[in-house]
Amino acid sequence: MKPPADRRPRSDASRGPRTGGDRAPAPRRNPTRSAALALLTAVLDRHRGLEEALDALPPGEARDRAAAHRIAAAVLRRLGSIDAVLEPSLRREPPPEVRQVLRIGAAELLLLETPPHAVVSSCVDLVPRPFAGLVNAVLRKVAAAGPAALEELDGERLDTPTWLWSAWHAAYGAGVRAIARAHRLPAPLDLSLKPGAGFPEGALRLPTGTARFPAGTRITELGSFIAGEAWAQDAAAALPARLLAARPGMSVADLCAAPGGKTAQLAAAGAEVVAVERDPTRLLRLRENLARLNLGAETVQADVAQWQPGRRFDAILLDAPCSATGTIRRHPDVPHLKRPADIGTLAALQRQLLEASAKLLAPGGRLVFATCSLQREEGEAQAASPPAGLLPDPIRPEEVPGLEAALSPEGWLRTRPDLWAPEGGMDGFFMARFRAA
Repeated sequence: MKPPADRRPRSDASRGPRTGGDRAPAPRRNPTRSAALALLTAVLDRHRGLEEALDALPPGEARDRAAAHRIAAAVLRRLGSIDAVLEPSLRREPPPEVRQVLRIGAAELLLLETPPHAVVSSCVDLVPRPFAGLVNAVLRKVAAAGPAALEELDGERLDTPTWLWSAWHAAYGAGVRAIARAHRLPAPLDLSLKPGAGFPEGALRLPTGTARFPAGTRITELGSFIAGEAWAQDAAAALPARLLAARPGMSVADLCAAPGGKTAQLAAAGAEVVAVERDPTRLLRLRENLARLNLGAETVQADVAQWQPGRRFDAILLDAPCSATGTIRRHPDVPHLKRPADIGTLAALQRQLLEASAKLLAPGGRLVFATCSLQREEGEAQAASPPAGLLPDPIRPEEVPGLEAALSPEGWLRTRPDLWAPEGGMDGFFMARFRAA
């Protein structure tokens, strides 16, 4: 007896085209979201830096890479809030890849205003088939709730790791919320200009002279950059070299110098600069930046702690390696890569470098110590007990127009991401200046 018609095995033709035996063709993955998934997996699961992960992506369209970076950065900035929105729809923890795809979809729906129809199906295509229904259902719920789902949350607290929130609350009190709020927005593009260069059209002139463009501005399309008259440098990052007050003919050592923005400032001021960098790849980038700007400086690959140049310098700039928690607006991966134990290790390294730098300073010479960190251990604690032979040289209000309130009673400068908030904020830096006895 033949089986009933509705239970007969279908012919191969009735099943449509096949690939790989009996498996249906895999859906074509959206290149932007595939790249965003690779970036988030690298940062959150493998603990690699976002820029490093971006460089490691397979060759592809520049616009796909840029869009993937934008999506991944949005997830990293608002990770706690995004997870809080997703959590009620998840009865159990999904595999890491599925979790990352849900985060991508939620970020696009809630933060980047991407139309739901463009998000949901593409995200479904990114996950293994058994999880397609889950991703479809969860993201449709997120789309239905809309951005209002974020308004019910304490986003500033959720998006800041507990150990950083505690440290910043201890250091800045209620200011921790303003810092966390600043970290939720991408940073503008800041330019430092060579002396005599015209101020770029369309830029905002900040009180310290930095030219500022809105976030998302492509530096490679700006005339001043193309002409070799400007380089990217946050307004706060431009201050340490300014505080050194380099003059023509002054011998200056720029220690831990890459990528070279501060070296360029010192060379443009006419100083005789020796730029020291341990990492050969970063040193190559420094040399390329100086060549593009047509500025000269002696470059040395060396560990500052061991470097013995056989001479002393009129001035030294030590922008020491640090946790980089002051640069989270530009590097939203930092809170997800750093750990509390890192701070003590880095502070010990900074102390070692500061002591080595002090020995290279000529009598009466000036030294500026700086870190792009919001952690007190990497700033105020270092300046409070300088190496033997260094005397305080307080920073004066007239040297930092618009930032007078950022000066401490000791004459140290502490910038924060929430300063100049209406203009777009700035990186968090600590700076202290000393003179050799």
